[in-house]
Amino acid sequence: MTLSQGPWWRGATIYQIYPRSFADSNGDGIGDLPGITAHLDHVASLGVDAIWISPFFTSPMADFGYDVADYRDVDPIFGTLVDFDALVARAHGLGLKVMIDMVFAHTSDAHAWFAQSRTDKATPYADWYVWRDANPDGTPPNNWQSVFGGPAWTWDARRQQYYMHQFLKEQPQLNGHNPAVQEACLDVLRFWLDRGVDGFRLDALNHAMFDPGFADNPIAPANGKPRTRPYDFQAKVNSMNHPDVVGFVERIAAVCQAAGATFTVAEIGGDDADPLMKAYTAGEARLSSAYSFDFLYADRLTADLVARTQALWDGAPDADGRAQGWPSWAFENHDAPRHVSRWVGGEHRDAYARMTMALLMALRGNAFLYQGQELGLTQDDIPFHLLQDPEAIANWPLTLSRDGVRTPMPWQVQDEQGGFTKGSPWLPLSPENIARAVDRQEADPQSQLAITRQIIALRRAHRALAVGAMEDLRVDGDLLTFTRREGGEAIACAFNLGGETIAQAAPDGQTLLALNGADSGQLPPYAAHFILSA
Repeated sequence: MTLSQGPWWRGATIYQIYPRSFADSNGDGIGDLPGITAHLDHVASLGVDAIWISPFFTSPMADFGYDVADYRDVDPIFGTLVDFDALVARAHGLGLKVMIDMVFAHTSDAHAWFAQSRTDKATPYADWYVWRDANPDGTPPNNWQSVFGGPAWTWDARRQQYYMHQFLKEQPQLNGHNPAVQEACLDVLRFWLDRGVDGFRLDALNHAMFDPGFADNPIAPANGKPRTRPYDFQAKVNSMNHPDVVGFVERIAAVCQAAGATFTVAEIGGDDADPLMKAYTAGEARLSSAYSFDFLYADRLTADLVARTQALWDGAPDADGRAQGWPSWAFENHDAPRHVSRWVGGEHRDAYARMTMALLMALRGNAFLYQGQELGLTQDDIPFHLLQDPEAIANWPLTLSRDGVRTPMPWQVQDEQGGFTKGSPWLPLSPENIARAVDRQEADPQSQLAITRQIIALRRAHRALAVGAMEDLRVDGDLLTFTRREGGEAIACAFNLGGETIAQAAPDGQTLLALNGADSGQLPPYAAHFILSA
């Protein structure tokens, strides 16, 4: 069977590429677009349906590309528009769809729009960003805090006002309430659609609008976790998540739908994100999917957690009768530490990586893989003096830095830089991860790479795994079982998420997958078992 029925993206497996760290073609130590193009054969060999490329636009790199200075061009460190066109052509030639990041909550302070906006209050761009007068005592207009620490306001002497930024001060907030700003963003989408892009991941979309009355955020109740930032002390009910974002969502969807079968997925972070995820994806006139954070920042992976996430996305229509959107799941990404380092001890990581790959591919929704996950890469420990990530520097040592998941992709085990570059890499590669290089795993039929290809192939071959209903989900301690069903096909899936052997009475049928010693009578630690019903 194939996934040809229905839109291409439903049930897709999508591979995230962080361009700085994927492959360097010119020896400057920073990955680039030609480097990606040169290694697309590897990505295609996994059996994935699409790639998602993190930002490569012109940027001062205060937040490594998520501070965009020109939405319509490639930063020279990554290449040129010609290089991008070549990448798209090669990806399409290999049967891969191409998704790119769009960052519409903010720009760089080096963007021409902001340069115009800060000039004075009479420019046509005056209201494209969020400006407010100081309080009488000179303090910021309200108590809103930025994600990266400190107030969400910075004083600008040229405007004699504060401007808002929910992240770095170099990332001024776009005024998403302004129809002209929305139209400019839609024109950016059209530009990239015309270049052959097949979909967009919409970064921090729920940050795009805010309370126009600028009411203070209330105090957040303590949750027992360390508060490493002032941001953690507030419930962000006024600084983000405004309901008018849904109208912008519908305008985005309309542009993308007019271009054909285009995939749109929203990044929606923060507390209680599930209602927003559903609102942004409900019915046919909104986005294709929403990208869940349920696993990305979880301290532990438990059977209960999996059951709760799946219950939230059961396919039932909403109260207004609109069809429920389609979820997307990830265990790690460029912002979230490697899951094998978060969830299991070092001696079990190989078995755990195999089991969690099977679990990710068995969940109802799209599966997002982050580069190196197919190799079982672990979180690198970057010493303070080598940190690049502004969030990690500000919060050191209380967070697992984003730099630790952004270290370069290891391609060659015998090369001191892992075959990533001929120069000095922008972040160091650990010997542990170089030992997991692509070329070494290619030669091992039991490697994480080989198992990943096997599991993705199962998902592509069986529509029940890719798009089927989730039925009979049960939790018994560390034992997680459920059935994926589509048409006349049913696949029983069993997972042991713990370190002790569990007895099982597997149903009759054809074994499709038996990982880490699983059989019809037992699931050893971190085992997985798929059975096609007789």
